[in-house]
Amino acid sequence: MLHCTQNKTAQHILTYAQRLQGGGVERAMLRMAAGWLREGRRVTLVLGSREGPLAAEIPDGINLIELGDARYSALLSLASHVRAATPDLIFCAGNHYSGIAAATRLKLGRKCPPIVGKVSNALVRPELSPGAAWRYRRWLRLHPLFLDHVVAMTPAMAAEAVAEMRMPPERVSVIANPPAASIAGAAPVAVPEGRYLIGVGRLEPQKRWDRLLAALPRLADPEVKLLLLGEGGARAALEAQVAAVGLGDRVTMPGHAGDPLPAIRGAAVAVLTSDYEGVPGVLREALSVGTPVVSTESSVAVREIVHAPELGTVIAREDADGLVAALDHWLSADAERPAPVAAAGNPIAEYLALFDRLAQAQTRP
Repeated sequence: MLHCTQNKTAQHILTYAQRLQGGGVERAMLRMAAGWLREGRRVTLVLGSREGPLAAEIPDGINLIELGDARYSALLSLASHVRAATPDLIFCAGNHYSGIAAATRLKLGRKCPPIVGKVSNALVRPELSPGAAWRYRRWLRLHPLFLDHVVAMTPAMAAEAVAEMRMPPERVSVIANPPAASIAGAAPVAVPEGRYLIGVGRLEPQKRWDRLLAALPRLADPEVKLLLLGEGGARAALEAQVAAVGLGDRVTMPGHAGDPLPAIRGAAVAVLTSDYEGVPGVLREALSVGTPVVSTESSVAVREIVHAPELGTVIAREDADGLVAALDHWLSADAERPAPVAAAGNPIAEYLALFDRLAQAQTRP
């Protein structure tokens, strides 16, 4: 039986993930869990498999339940672990995991603790076919039935959650991810000699790194290089593209980086070419160290981050000429790097205040 009748604060938080391959959702989740632990809360992490480079970032003191099965379906057993662990609140770290939240609510019914879900990816997906887009909208509109509260990382993403999920505004909060920080002991990233562009993100179709590779030979500077940090299923296709256009001496793809911030700081421009995103953390990380950004308009949050022309350039997703022009602008001799943009607020404290409010509301008769 869940022990939620007397608790007035969320002393025990349970969260979950499939694997730790290096995605932004899982990295932010681990960063938040570390913060909650520092504040004296108990945190349980149910993990399909700890395989992946982010395993080194699992915080000390966390209660880790490893299922030994990295398949998404393995997490459908989450309800049994919730029954055993008796948390005060469940945190769903991103859109990808909301199906597990729905299954858990369905299995536990009235005994389920409050579930908070974070919006980690765009809720409007123009790249989907009409049929797929219709199914996606229908799925989003079920979320108020199983999520007690939604966290969006910017006001525009919060408005999108209200519009697309039909989530009541009072059940939506705006809380940023904790800011990135350099990680002690992380292996340094070998950066290219001379000027370089940097892309940071999974090597997956969503990220559309092929756009950036196609732009590289068209740039005015024939010597500028590209450092692409990340790993994923699109590696073979990207490597083939590099070979086909003869860019082998200008493109480096070393895989996942434990601490990309120093490499981002040294880059001439940070580039994001995705079809869709939530609130791209790499843009905030780049601006936090004074590196200008060029990004596709892959989310309503992009222009909230790149809110002034001195910070970077936002282009349409399919504007290949615009991508080249934007990169040439920031690579020109007279381009000025932006002043570092400091993170605002205290996300760890804001999350805990929300969790406590929801846990206390559940104790009322």
